[in-house]
Amino acid sequence: MHRHHNGLKTAALFGALWAVLLILGGLIGLGTRSATPVLIMALVGVGTTAYGYWNSDKIAIRSMQAYQVSAADAPHLHHQVRELSQRANQPMPRIFISPTATPNAFATGRNPRNAAVCCTQGILDLLDDRELRGVLGHELMHVYNRDILTSSVAAAVAGVITSVGQMFLFFGGSRNSPNPLAVIATALLAPFAASLVQMAISRTREYDADEDGAKLTGDPLALASALRRIEHGVALQPLPRRQDLVNSSHLMIANPFKGGGMAKLFSTHPPMQERISRLEQMAGPPRR
Repeated sequence: MHRHHNGLKTAALFGALWAVLLILGGLIGLGTRSATPVLIMALVGVGTTAYGYWNSDKIAIRSMQAYQVSAADAPHLHHQVRELSQRANQPMPRIFISPTATPNAFATGRNPRNAAVCCTQGILDLLDDRELRGVLGHELMHVYNRDILTSSVAAAVAGVITSVGQMFLFFGGSRNSPNPLAVIATALLAPFAASLVQMAISRTREYDADEDGAKLTGDPLALASALRRIEHGVALQPLPRRQDLVNSSHLMIANPFKGGGMAKLFSTHPPMQERISRLEQMAGPPRR
């Protein structure tokens, strides 16, 4: 399993959140000649830090409108996750299903004992058993590599920063005449939030989860086939670019949106063809 100093990354995310909030509070304080905005932003920072840590899994689950399923509800899915968890000698996460038709999956939570794996109905309908097992192996290795806290907190941080920017849009002005300084801050905050997620969630972790997941299942070609079908399925039925979905999209096994232009520039996912090629190389040359 791989390690990516995720404790340091999480601390850096919280530090970045605090810095942005306090800077915005300071800018508003200069305009109003009051220290109150800084104090308000400090309280927001404390609240969002605590909320992001304890509820990071709920934020992503809620954005996908997912619901938890028991072994009775989804026996085959539970069996596959249980078998892979036992093979890894690790705790079994909770299992959720999102009703969306877009094929995707993700893992979230603050540690392996408080983790969740979510599959969309689209991916359950699209993949065969072997391919689904490959995807589940990938997601479980995100859990067991302990990078899901950083991923989940990144989603919360991006959402808070964007929300604060929208709130400041009308701070000190009216709806018909917004504060010019706040307008500029808001225009910069959305791409900054996306950049923050991209910097915090290295594309390397996707390659590592692919590699470790393939080792866990013993079948790299199954995951390669699944990624190829998922990419095609997303192209046919992408998710809408709602802000809550954008903030959680880096958790998913594949970019859930139509890519291109600036969206591709800020993508946290490595090129799908490169991932597939690496998995095919792991499998070695085809047998004759």
